[in-house]
Amino acid sequence: MEEVGKKCHYHPDSFELVLQRMPDGESVIINDLKDQTLEEVGFRCINNARNILIIGNRNGEPPQKVEVSEDTPLVKDRDIQMGSDFSLSASGDAGSTHVPSAALPYSSGSSDFSYGCSYASAVMKQDTGFVGLVNQAMTCYLNSLLQTLYMTPEFRNALYRWEFDGTEEDGVKSIPFQLQKLFLQLQTSKRPAIGTTELTTSFGWDSSEAWQQHDVQELCRVMFDALEQKFKNTDQADLISTLYEGKLKDYVKCLECGFESARIDKFSDVPLVVRPFGSQQSYGSVEEALRAFVSPETLDGSNQYYCEHCSKKCDAHKGLKFINFPYLLTLQLKRFDFDPMTLHRIKLNDRVTFPEILNLNDFIKEESEELVNDDADTTDSGSALDEDNFFHSGTKTGSETMSDDAAELEDDEGIDLGPNGHSSVVGSQEVPTNERNLRKAMEKGPYVYELFSIMVHSGSANGGHYYAYIKCFKDGQWYCFNDAQVTKITYDDIRKTYGGGPSRGYYSSAYSSSTNAYMLMYRQIDKNKNAECIGVEEFPEHIKALLQCMQEQEERDRQQREVERNTCKIKLFCHHPLQNRMVEMRLKVHKDCTLEETTATARSIMRLDAIVPLDCCRLVKYDEFHDSLECSFDDTEDQTIGELLGGVKSTYKFDLLLETKKPHEKFQVYKPGGTTVKLYIVDVESEEISAPVTLRSHLSQTVEEFREQVAQALGLCSIENTRLVLERYYNDLRLLENSSKTLKMEGFYRSNKVFVEYTDADDASKPFMESRFYKVLDRYEHTICIHVALPRVDKDVLEKLGIPANSDQGLQSGREDPRYDDSGTEDVEAEGSTIQSLPKNRQVNRAVDENLQYDDSELCDSTSSGYHGGQGVHSDHSEDSSLTDSERTLVGDELSPRNNSPDLTGVDMDSDPDPSQKVGELLAGASGSLTTTGTKPESESLQNSSVSSSPRSEPCEDERNLSSPEENTAQSPKPSKKVQGDWGSKNDEEDQEEEETGIQPKDVGSCYFRAWPYTDPETCEKMLRVYIDKRISLGILKKKLESWVGVHSDYFKLYRVYSNNQEYECTRLTENLMSYSEDSKLTVKLGRALQKGEYRVKVYQLLVNDSEPAKFLIDWVFSRGMTVLQAKKEILPEIREKCGLDIPLNRCRLRKKCWKNPGTIYLDNERFETDIPLFANWEVFIEILTEAEKFTSKSQVATFTRWWHPSTYQLDPFIEVVLNVLSVEELREKLSQISGIPQEFIEIAKGQGTFPCDVSLLSIHNDLDWHFQILSLNMWPLYMSDDGHVIFYRDSREELKKLSEEEKREISNRESARLNKFSKIGYSPRKERALKIYTDCSPSTSNISSSSKTVVPELD
Repeated sequence: MEEVGKKCHYHPDSFELVLQRMPDGESVIINDLKDQTLEEVGFRCINNARNILIIGNRNGEPPQKVEVSEDTPLVKDRDIQMGSDFSLSASGDAGSTHVPSAALPYSSGSSDFSYGCSYASAVMKQDTGFVGLVNQAMTCYLNSLLQTLYMTPEFRNALYRWEFDGTEEDGVKSIPFQLQKLFLQLQTSKRPAIGTTELTTSFGWDSSEAWQQHDVQELCRVMFDALEQKFKNTDQADLISTLYEGKLKDYVKCLECGFESARIDKFSDVPLVVRPFGSQQSYGSVEEALRAFVSPETLDGSNQYYCEHCSKKCDAHKGLKFINFPYLLTLQLKRFDFDPMTLHRIKLNDRVTFPEILNLNDFIKEESEELVNDDADTTDSGSALDEDNFFHSGTKTGSETMSDDAAELEDDEGIDLGPNGHSSVVGSQEVPTNERNLRKAMEKGPYVYELFSIMVHSGSANGGHYYAYIKCFKDGQWYCFNDAQVTKITYDDIRKTYGGGPSRGYYSSAYSSSTNAYMLMYRQIDKNKNAECIGVEEFPEHIKALLQCMQEQEERDRQQREVERNTCKIKLFCHHPLQNRMVEMRLKVHKDCTLEETTATARSIMRLDAIVPLDCCRLVKYDEFHDSLECSFDDTEDQTIGELLGGVKSTYKFDLLLETKKPHEKFQVYKPGGTTVKLYIVDVESEEISAPVTLRSHLSQTVEEFREQVAQALGLCSIENTRLVLERYYNDLRLLENSSKTLKMEGFYRSNKVFVEYTDADDASKPFMESRFYKVLDRYEHTICIHVALPRVDKDVLEKLGIPANSDQGLQSGREDPRYDDSGTEDVEAEGSTIQSLPKNRQVNRAVDENLQYDDSELCDSTSSGYHGGQGVHSDHSEDSSLTDSERTLVGDELSPRNNSPDLTGVDMDSDPDPSQKVGELLAGASGSLTTTGTKPESESLQNSSVSSSPRSEPCEDERNLSSPEENTAQSPKPSKKVQGDWGSKNDEEDQEEEETGIQPKDVGSCYFRAWPYTDPETCEKMLRVYIDKRISLGILKKKLESWVGVHSDYFKLYRVYSNNQEYECTRLTENLMSYSEDSKLTVKLGRALQKGEYRVKVYQLLVNDSEPAKFLIDWVFSRGMTVLQAKKEILPEIREKCGLDIPLNRCRLRKKCWKNPGTIYLDNERFETDIPLFANWEVFIEILTEAEKFTSKSQVATFTRWWHPSTYQLDPFIEVVLNVLSVEELREKLSQISGIPQEFIEIAKGQGTFPCDVSLLSIHNDLDWHFQILSLNMWPLYMSDDGHVIFYRDSREELKKLSEEEKREISNRESARLNKFSKIGYSPRKERALKIYTDCSPSTSNISSSSKTVVPELD
């Protein structure tokens, strides 16, 4: 009791002392246990454990204060800690804002640091009075700075005084206005956290910027620059400079005459070095780092300064001097450094203490004092201060700065808590003591500062997190602002931000992750300047108006959120009766709306108000994924939609389908557990498949019952000869023959496809696999749509490429194609003389073309492929998807019933016939003949003509007319039958095609091919939409494309385009298209295509002594049977033309290229494929010779040799040695002739790795396997059996030079520079983006406020 009384200056019998025991949490009153020891009472006395004591009133009376004179010795015990209740005993007014607040109590939390940065439990706003900020993604650095600015009274008050007078649109871009709104929210909002998106939007940032990592100090500079620019010509124009700007002098002073050359610079923050470069010892405190900051550098020796007064070079001091400090001082601890040895960024986690009260008066000296004290040493002009004097005046705070007695207190490494230790007393009796201490400290000048913000970085140089410790000037309490959380903290938490740890090595911090202070903010202690934050009642009128507006908007937002919470949001589908496609929308309706009201809303969303009566519409449950009708809502018109959907949910497991019907029809009842069947009617005679008719059935039905249901749905009078085929999986067709089986037994599922045929009795009598019905379905299953990009072809292009035009056919894909106009659409002129001048078959095609006046978006409109608007977009859907049916075989211009594209809603479909009308015409009379819909009368005359989609007079390649959407438009003529045997007899050209493509003549008829031209609206590229049988080979496909490209297939190449826009040439013409999916894309490029026995070869130049030994020259084609000499004769002119290399024929050779290694040398008389194997994507070297060819026989071996000189650490260039006999003796003889080394002293080593077998000069002498006695070249250790091996050799008599460390470093740096220059694979650091704030909110403008320093990105 006595020790506590002495520590706190209380009479020991006037207060009640309570111990908070840690194990059980029980409170023990010490006054009643004076006879017991501390350990018996419950104190933790082991390992310097801390205990929590609470001082309270005794008998209802406050503790009695004991007056202590300055001469009274103070207790030095630092282990006694006061609780937060101690402040309750204090009374009086502590309103002097210049007085630093007393220390906070220690908490009882763990001593280990937690990432949450606080040991105290999280508290809500009503407990702390503060609001957090939401982290957008990686904006913790922004939140830390914003909270610091908000907690700065002078900055907040000045910002409130600024009045915005722009428009609402200008307000979105105004940084001060958005900052003003944010501060108002932080001060008045009841929410636990506020968003910062409006502020960052005013910065000109988009959402991607929230994922960028930046440095808080850099943000501070950039934001201040932006605010200064926005504050121009206002009352706050000087706000930033007044609060945050100081001045310093950058000088050079002659040590002989005292002449000083200087300039005045402004600063907004002081960057302090944590650890000097190359040193392993960091600065221990901020004061030490400040002294180092102003410590001058001596210019002497070769670095002397030329003094104009002395007219000679003299020794001088170069350094910085502070002229004045700003009101708000920002100190940055430069913890991020660069390690020149590892070339990595590191973080310095060294311990750096900082005081709560910082006295900087000794850094400012008057000019007269400088002249008196100037002795030309390192302490002149305040650049280096007396250490003892600074220790007492700057490091210590409170009463420790007032007297020698106070200096006897132990230094607590940074924040010293005054005579009261860790007490949090802010009583009337404590304030005079603090004031007296401050007066002592301020007698030397006005620059005494108190700490109020610590921006902490937790992590490493590669990533981390920012948060801030900020002191409230109103009550002196410290808080942790960690994004959305605001908590109280203790001085224990602050001390942990000093940094430091067990590891003190220079590189230890490169891989460690620690928590330490990064930026500090101090406020000058000045009664006249220190301010308090204005309250709500003191707001200026424009701020009150803004606050009211914000509150009204917040109330509207709250009401809107309430509406959103009661709104059901679900996908809505509808098969639009006019657009003939499935349309997808989003239905939003209040949960209390009835089903009838919801149906009316859905009808309005689908824009069917004027088309379909309300009583002809209904909503049903629908599964988009399975394309299945789940159930209908029968007799529930008065129920709310919320009840029917199961409440308001973020997502639903089902969707809604708006069904429509004709007035005379009835809606079918859909019960849960049923199955959805799509019926496709097949006309065997015309080989057409109609649009699907949806039918709802049950899995328990028999096939016979299902057959009757189908007949009723299609209006058939009889079910005799009706054939039903179920498509269970892709290309898995199952005829429903057993009438007694149930649909479940037959393999029906939730959604099914069934093909129906009932008109051809003769075909029905045949086995299914041999019937025409099966053949039509088989072709249907194998037909896909691909998009082919056509090249520009005209006479100039063909002449330039040397490609002969197709003599039999005119150009169709270039500018001369009469079907293309400048807009990329087909010519719409009427039939006339132009058509009459064409051949007969061409006239037919022209007639078809002229009637194809449809929008490109209608040609192939499939949701499954994502294709729309005539663009070939790749799809990940498999080919067995049921969503692509309409693209291939529907009667008429039927679009996919599954098209969900909302952007096609406005497409004019008035010219399209009603699909129900088409199906009705097709099914007119069960016994009547099947008629083809959508044909013109003149089509009767075309029934015996060959109709081809090609613009040529070439007959159609198909003997069956499998229709497509384009062929069956209402305006398009189409025959009902096809002429048999269009291909005619087999000729020699077909023999060659059969040999090259591997397709038998009997297979050609099954290769369905239809093509229609269109123009890509985005690229204006000429395209073909091709419906093709996947079983066709690439060779036949090229033949069919000849007429569209305009040149022979030998002169163009096909490239397959993948989803990532990568192109790969299709070289294997025998392959089919089975791997292609719907809407795959091919690109046609002009150029010589490979023939049988030809291979494309890449030719590289071999430069053995260059840093890049392989240089690409050209691509060329080598053919089977060609000699090496012929190949050289062909490629040398091409190399001369394209590369500018004039290579003599007798001074070059070709040799094999094995990745990077030069291999076998080819003789001129060798033939490819016979003597030299050829492969696809083959590569070859061409090597220029300096003399006549020495390699003349296959029995010779050519090798590359390099001479290693140990005494000079040098490698000679490569020299080729040609060995006539593969023997060690000849190799030694050759090397001796080249080097002059006697054979008996030659040591040999084989190069390792790929050519040129790079090896470090520092390790070559010892790392390679050097051998003196070698028995054979084709055995261990050389294994030389082919050309191109690398051999190193040396003189065994030559001694290795001993290198100094400097020489080793020079060689290492030289080699590293060379390897890094040409290395293509290596570590690629994260790309950094400079932090920018766009003051005009336009990233493209040049008026940008940005930092000039290198960005130090910090992960969040």
